[in-house]
Amino acid sequence: MRRTLFLIRKELIELRRDPRLFGLVIIAPILQLTVLGYAATTDVWNVPVVVADGDRSPASRDLIAQFDGSPYFSVVDVVTSNAEIDPYLESGLGWMALSIPEGYGDEFHSATGATVQVVADGSDASSTTVALSYAASLVAGYAQRLVAARPGGQRVAQALVQPAIRVWFNPQLDSRDFMIPGVLALLLLIITANLTSMAIVREKELGTFEQLSVTPLRRWELVVGKLLPYALIGMVDVLLVVAVAVLWFQVPFRGSLLQLLLLSGVYLLSTLGLGLFVSTVSRTQQQAMMVVVFFFLLPMIFLSGFIFPIENMPQVIQYATYIVPLRYYLVIVRGIFLKGVGLATLWPSALALLAWGLAISTLAVSRSRKRLD
Repeated sequence: MRRTLFLIRKELIELRRDPRLFGLVIIAPILQLTVLGYAATTDVWNVPVVVADGDRSPASRDLIAQFDGSPYFSVVDVVTSNAEIDPYLESGLGWMALSIPEGYGDEFHSATGATVQVVADGSDASSTTVALSYAASLVAGYAQRLVAARPGGQRVAQALVQPAIRVWFNPQLDSRDFMIPGVLALLLLIITANLTSMAIVREKELGTFEQLSVTPLRRWELVVGKLLPYALIGMVDVLLVVAVAVLWFQVPFRGSLLQLLLLSGVYLLSTLGLGLFVSTVSRTQQQAMMVVVFFFLLPMIFLSGFIFPIENMPQVIQYATYIVPLRYYLVIVRGIFLKGVGLATLWPSALALLAWGLAISTLAVSRSRKRLD
């Protein structure tokens, strides 16, 4: 017991003498618990809906008001034709589309009732399933209220308004098709950031990194020479994951492989820059690994939309997700896999990812120069 107490005392003294380790052990879990306690929710609220109103009648406007007044839906725009809803679903600005055909108001009062079509983005199978059930319940409840309001109403509620539901991009609502492209993004982050940070710290521990710094190599040559092998490893991982996803798991790949590799290279600029930055604030390999996991990997997983939809998080947390590079790459990789979209649609995410990568790489190189000088 005496030896155990002395060992505990020694660990506490080391913790007190290293403020960074203290922050890693004490402050980081508290911050993560506070943030993720709000972000980790599977409830679906404020599903963005775009409406194609081809009727423009009081009956159609009343139906739109039912969706807009529900806490589960938010009408982001009302267009006049079905062709105008495509950009909303492709870009992710709308999760669902409500198509009201011309003549809806007249059919609404006929004996057969009216039919509206609901088109859903099936990329996120779990959220789409919940949202579709909400939509079906809303329409059914709306029809029942109309029947009850009519004196001597004889038709069943379902005959008034019948939703014809279609699911785009993931017709079977298979969650595997949504998760596996996200796993690609996580693998690249874990492998390249961890390997880069620990490899450079290992050089510092052995004293060889300082020896390299006094050679005729220029700073950018030294950095590129250290990071490029891991970039190549990342590209190989991209090809392997795509092959396994398509050939083994039968995940549809509807986009361009060349564009995926190009945008993956932009993403690797962020992950490798992150690894280089971690190496500048870490003294040992163990510390570098802990910094990557606790300060970057875990928050990115929960705040990127990989598991929990960003739209369901509180507004303050949603603002915080804009500094998470994994968020943008998830949009890119899922858009290419499931939707088959290209740079014409994905350029905002690609541009944000490029800016993040340049910023973290510049900061990392600057800190590395100061430490070694």
